[in-house]
Amino acid sequence: MKHLLFIDPLEKLTVKKDSTLLLAHSLKQAGKEVYLLFEKDFYFSNSGLMSFEVYDFESILDSEEMALKSFQLTKNHQTRLDSRATIHMRLDPPFDTRYLRYLWMLKGLEEKYEVKVVNSPAGIMLHNEKLEAYLQKGAVSSFIGSGLEEFRRYIDTLRKKGITEVIIKPLDLYQGIGVNKLSLEDKLKLDTHFHDKTVEYKGPLVVQPFIPEVAEGEIRSIYFKGEELGTILKIPKEGNFLSNIAQGARFQKHELNSKQRTACEKVSKQMSKHGVDWIAFDILGDYIQEINITCPGLLNEVSKAEKLNLAERIIQLL
Repeated sequence: MKHLLFIDPLEKLTVKKDSTLLLAHSLKQAGKEVYLLFEKDFYFSNSGLMSFEVYDFESILDSEEMALKSFQLTKNHQTRLDSRATIHMRLDPPFDTRYLRYLWMLKGLEEKYEVKVVNSPAGIMLHNEKLEAYLQKGAVSSFIGSGLEEFRRYIDTLRKKGITEVIIKPLDLYQGIGVNKLSLEDKLKLDTHFHDKTVEYKGPLVVQPFIPEVAEGEIRSIYFKGEELGTILKIPKEGNFLSNIAQGARFQKHELNSKQRTACEKVSKQMSKHGVDWIAFDILGDYIQEINITCPGLLNEVSKAEKLNLAERIIQLL
């Protein structure tokens, strides 16, 4: 079996703490045949045999920090695509037209050449990471749309419940990008922001009541094939409401309670039916806020908190 990690250019990544590169390093340490595959070398053809230009690499891991001390590409060569290959879809979102094109092409490779793709492109296409969470029992009140009148009606219902602040964010971005907190007092500012952002992001926005408990932290729990690999609590910087580590949040090891674990296991079981094995849950209170499946991250941070290289467990479960 050979593993092709379909990945963004290295210059776009935070190399020392990139989940995909930790997986690549760990696959190689386990004696697996593993290569990096970049967008510029990716294609689909239904005519004859296919082969990709792929890259070998050398890497050194700081096993205490779970951070790569070094990672560099070495030789490149052609590798044949066949049923022995597993392609790991590890392109970062946003889930835009570009991303969707690659999912269509990966699905074609699955069907034409019988390769395995993790996570399944069909499974990723079926489930929006935010909306899937809002469909779960007990999910936070949510509005998704671009119509100003419908937005105003939703805001009125929140005012009647005594809510004074909302979060407005894109449906398909990541790492806290585009997330804004607004007061319900200034109606004109609220309307203007909503309108401008629907234009900027070319479609529906997510609107939710602001949950003050976010200051205490948001949970990230990583699952693979229904098994909880590890969990951390992400704690925002003082004066900030974003719990994204990319935005400066700190983290520590955390234990899920029974309600949280049951919810994650239920979703993992549902997703596995569609070939989605690797999931990173974001949880606030007892409820799932986001189900990350496009390119689940923070493997390094959760591994560090658990004092265990969780990529090695993923390899065992593949």
